[in-house]
Amino acid sequence: MAIELATIKEHLRVHPDDISEDGLIQGYVEAAKSHVEQHCDRRLVDGAPSLPDEMGLTADVRQAIFLLVAHWYANREAVVTGTINSQVQLGVERLLWYRKRF
Repeated sequence: MAIELATIKEHLRVHPDDISEDGLIQGYVEAAKSHVEQHCDRRLVDGAPSLPDEMGLTADVRQAIFLLVAHWYANREAVVTGTINSQVQLGVERLLWYRKRF
């Protein structure tokens, strides 16, 4: 699935020449794709979907993947203490809600 590492690194504000975390970031991208597929109960495909259980990598789906990767990159542990967290309005759930199959 075509999501360029350089584009993700730009979103994360990671210098393009810094390759020290490329493997970690790529792992987050793959996990985010998997999360989107599970959430929407569809398989991500390049180009236009040809089957009902497929979903194209459209701009909103890409943005949801970017948001997931950025969240996991910034929050590398399962628990954060001493902070107040809230879900971003119009975040991942909103970007994907209409794609979920019922």
